Amino acid sequence: MNATQEKLKDQVKQAIVAAFGADFAGVDPILVPASNPKFGDYQANVALSLSKKLGKQPRAIAGAIVEKLDVSEICEPPEIAGPGFINLKLKTAYLEAQLNAIQADPRLGVPAAKTPKREIVDFSSPNIAKEMHVGHLRSTIIGDAIARILEFQGHDVLRLNHVGDWGTQFGMLIAYLREVYPDALTTANALDIGDLVSFYRQAKLRFDADEAFQETARQEVVRLQAGAEDTLHAWKMLCEQSRREFQIIYELLDIKLTERGESFYNPLLSGVVEDLDKSGLLVENQGAKCVFLEGFTNREGEPLPLIVQKSDGGYNYATTDLASLRYRIQQDEAKRIIYVTDSGQANHFAQFFQVARKAGWIPDDVELVHVPFGLVLGEDGKKFKTRSGDTVRLRDLLDEAVSRSHADLKARLQKEERQETEDFINEVAKVVGISAVKYADLSQNRTSNYIFSYDKMLDLKGNTAPYMLYVYARIHGISRKGDINFKELGNNAVLLQHETELTLAKYLLQLDEVISSVEQDLLPNRLCEYLFELSQKFNQFYDRCPILQAEEPQRTSRLVLCDLTARTLKLGLSLLGIQVLERM
Repeated sequence: MNATQEKLKDQVKQAIVAAFGADFAGVDPILVPASNPKFGDYQANVALSLSKKLGKQPRAIAGAIVEKLDVSEICEPPEIAGPGFINLKLKTAYLEAQLNAIQADPRLGVPAAKTPKREIVDFSSPNIAKEMHVGHLRSTIIGDAIARILEFQGHDVLRLNHVGDWGTQFGMLIAYLREVYPDALTTANALDIGDLVSFYRQAKLRFDADEAFQETARQEVVRLQAGAEDTLHAWKMLCEQSRREFQIIYELLDIKLTERGESFYNPLLSGVVEDLDKSGLLVENQGAKCVFLEGFTNREGEPLPLIVQKSDGGYNYATTDLASLRYRIQQDEAKRIIYVTDSGQANHFAQFFQVARKAGWIPDDVELVHVPFGLVLGEDGKKFKTRSGDTVRLRDLLDEAVSRSHADLKARLQKEERQETEDFINEVAKVVGISAVKYADLSQNRTSNYIFSYDKMLDLKGNTAPYMLYVYARIHGISRKGDINFKELGNNAVLLQHETELTLAKYLLQLDEVISSVEQDLLPNRLCEYLFELSQKFNQFYDRCPILQAEEPQRTSRLVLCDLTARTLKLGLSLLGIQVLERM
């Protein structure tokens, strides 16, 4: 329908010029989807905006435009409403033709991007030697959905996992490792990740309490940076242990990433400082090298500097981020770089983006985007934590969702007196549990906090993944009951007669519009809203229109509508990283 809207916009533009002359060639027709279906499908509001310029009543302007407007192939005769709105209602024959055209298209009429770009999505980014927790959930799920949508649109997407695998904490960990598990410096599997997390806590306690140990830890950082063999071995072992545990979660969530940790950019940091110095941006302040920023002040109201090299010669996150940004532009040749992190980091991104721009490192054709997201809250409205007050481990959260889904399914099967194999139950429980967690997150506007509730996200009713998976399974239930192979329906003519068929048809044809908007504004909740509305509109059609019992050619037409709905749901959910089920 995106194409339909563009066609109608062009026609209204031509009518404006025909009515009022070439001076009005650039006027925006302000064509938007109608706010109320009873007024039609689209509404052009341009007459109101032209009133002052033309010195006429908006209704008279609308009349002059309609007189010159030819949309007869697409719409019923235009109508003028209220103070001068031009209402356009799509013809049933046009909708039928559009549906008939997309039947054979695996992309369901969604065009690929006209100018594909090299795009980078930086997401997930856990820290080595720490387990992934609920705080990593949003970045991982939102980043994956954005990457999937951009890939579907034909962009060349590099999915980067900017892992925290470098820095002073490794000196602390390696020094403690030497003391407590000396074997680990020569044996690959002396620790497992569970031990490593408590080991991190113990190392931190030791570091905070002992000044001599702090000095030893600092020396280990120097040895690591110098490439000392045993220190490097310990570092690699810590990274590998963490990576294995991360991978279990990524496989469970069906996430694909290219790991490029902070250590990758370490050799480039001195070059960042040198180039900032050459550009005249670097200022020495209390022994540290910094760049002063515009629009940022400290508590005293003084200009705030971004430190790129500390007084002891060490580097900050900002230095690594600047190095990675330059690498991504110069080596990866990215044209849009998208960072998916919590909104608490908004200032950090605004600051280092500003430094990069001041330094002239951002070409005009490169776009930098910070995609912020809110917090995950518990049902008490506070930050989501365990009963003991600890941060919730991501692995535990996902396991719990699958476990609850398993229990719900068992109860439902018992109630329905249905017998299913254990393999079926386990597979459905896993898909529903993981999908429920993903969808509950993605269906929120990412900029807001959201309340994590297993009961709500696993509900078969409402805007949830189980509801949509159930609609998809219901459609496949129709095919099983009627012994219908949707793939063998061929290109059959769709005939839209009932009101719910028309409503469903119009909605099916809006997929391209929705995907295009998500590609631009990077808000996956818009796709969620669309799929939920589509599911509701299908259920209304299903409740009011006989399908298998209908006479031909209506029966086949309705089966085609079922198939197009199922394919749209499957495609849309796959772009959110959600699997479908033919039976539940």
